Amino acid sequence: MTPRKRVEAVLRGESADKVPFTIYECMLPQCTVERQLRDDGLCIVNRHPPVVRTRTPNVRSVTKPFTENGIPYSRTDIHTPAGDLYSVSRPAGFTSWQVEKLFKRSEDYKPLLFMVQDEQYEPCYDVFLKAQDELGEDMILRPGIGLTPLHQIMITWMGVETFAIEWLERRDEILKLYDAMVEKRRELYPLVAKSPALHANYGGNETGDVMGRQRFEQYMLPNYQEAAEVFHKHGKLVGAHLDGNNKVWADLVAQSGLDYIEAFTPAPDCDMTLKQALDAWPTQVLWINFTSSVHLQPDEGVEAHTQQLLTESAPGDRLILGITEDIPAHRWRGSLQAISRAIDRHGRLPISA
Repeated sequence: MTPRKRVEAVLRGESADKVPFTIYECMLPQCTVERQLRDDGLCIVNRHPPVVRTRTPNVRSVTKPFTENGIPYSRTDIHTPAGDLYSVSRPAGFTSWQVEKLFKRSEDYKPLLFMVQDEQYEPCYDVFLKAQDELGEDMILRPGIGLTPLHQIMITWMGVETFAIEWLERRDEILKLYDAMVEKRRELYPLVAKSPALHANYGGNETGDVMGRQRFEQYMLPNYQEAAEVFHKHGKLVGAHLDGNNKVWADLVAQSGLDYIEAFTPAPDCDMTLKQALDAWPTQVLWINFTSSVHLQPDEGVEAHTQQLLTESAPGDRLILGITEDIPAHRWRGSLQAISRAIDRHGRLPISA
């Protein structure tokens, strides 16, 4: 099987020859080891080609880089008829850190609400199909719906401390913004579900200590269930990037309608083993992030841990081994090759317990 078809087969609940092995497109430098890994079946997850374009005809956004004390930053200014906003971020490898959030004062609710309501969506399926054809069978393309509304408000726009204050003092304003975002997501679901993509991610990065079980149940779960219902009507799959501690809401995730849980990180890094997660979510595929701390072990330890994960997943038909976090530069070659070897030796399906 090709790397892409192997991933697609497991996502669909169909037969595959071995457990798929995947990595994000930004984490695999081109070199001899990369070529060998791909020859051995490693599938690259490309998250860039869109299936939907977003326009904001009445909102103007300008991003400019600058340097301060030798450190690079970028500032994004957003201009709306209801007021202006800005944020500052700092590059950090394949991601970036927000130094200043978009929301800074209560007056910012109006421009944020305008920005949300101004969004317009249009399909660009041709872009996706062209990329899929050109990139070939070593890659699987994954579009995204975006973050769940409350997570975007809490983490991206406000930050945890500011959100806690606003949730206590101006919850009605947060919920007005949340409701507007929910309505906009409802416009997106069918456009993504009708696209040529087999699957899409919806939100994630939730942390129980921050989001809490009650908010997860009230403001995350209904969005997942609604998106899943739309996707399933069109024969498509939807998952979430749940890479933190999940024990607090494991039973709710089982009710979510999500087809796969992406980036789930097993114990000891998080609070559930792979076996516990598979038992808690009996109908969902576990597209895991390989236990990050284990990358620091010698290659023999990485290979042994991979074998342990494969054994826990028996018969293995609901497991995809993924890399969704960066690996120390001095370890990625040895660690990825050790995982690949273990899959070749012990990951043929079905796996014996």
